[in-house]
Amino acid sequence: MTFESIKLEVSEDLAILTLNQPSSRNGLTVVLQKEMLAALEQLGTQDAVRALILTGAGRSFCSGGDLGELDNRRGSGVSVGESVAKMMAEISNPLILALQNLPMPIVSAVNGAAAGAGISLALAADIVVAARSAFFLTPFLPRLGIVPDLGTTWFLPQRVGRARAMGLMLLGDRLPAEKAAEWGLIWSCVDDGALMEEARKIAGQLAKAPAHSALEARRALDAAGNQGLAAQLDYEKERQRYLLDLPSFKEGAQAFFEKREPIFKK
Repeated sequence: MTFESIKLEVSEDLAILTLNQPSSRNGLTVVLQKEMLAALEQLGTQDAVRALILTGAGRSFCSGGDLGELDNRRGSGVSVGESVAKMMAEISNPLILALQNLPMPIVSAVNGAAAGAGISLALAADIVVAARSAFFLTPFLPRLGIVPDLGTTWFLPQRVGRARAMGLMLLGDRLPAEKAAEWGLIWSCVDDGALMEEARKIAGQLAKAPAHSALEARRALDAAGNQGLAAQLDYEKERQRYLLDLPSFKEGAQAFFEKREPIFKK
């Protein structure tokens, strides 16, 4: 498949999806979002691909929604709000869910600004690594009077707690990558020149794990955030009931006793 707004590279067991509209700071146009959805659908059918890196071309990771496109929606016969809500229901929200449901681990390599919905795009990954010059920005409420979207209001408090999430949402201050790492919003902050090397290193490590690892981790943490301890203990018991009987556990246990690295089938 040929893409205009993104670039998808697959090499052996690793895929790199690059938002490739640097002139617009990789804004989330409808075309770019549709192409991402198509790329994720394509990756979901490729069993040989064991990990994905998500990054941006140029100096920004993603600048969020394209305000120019929003302005073009005026005069279409419906309000801007109605038009955008329809687009979100059909394209934007399914994109975030597609990332969360992708059957492989995702590493976000945040190479520059992650602003607006660009934060959600970054945080939808399993592990986020940011360049030292990168920053996170939520301008929705203080500058536009609209609520953070594409899951920002879900991801932020989960990562940094309500107090810091509220401050980020209401003040709209830049959160530098180093502080984002200190707060636990992201996994790590590295020098700009080392970003992709670190992302590849992490993705390579994740690719060696059992294929279902990322989905199991996401679902376990989601369950923990929505129920009490007793229910979570029961959830863990039921997952172990299933997972302990898979070939991956047998290989892992055998490798442990043989003092070697496990080799999981693709």
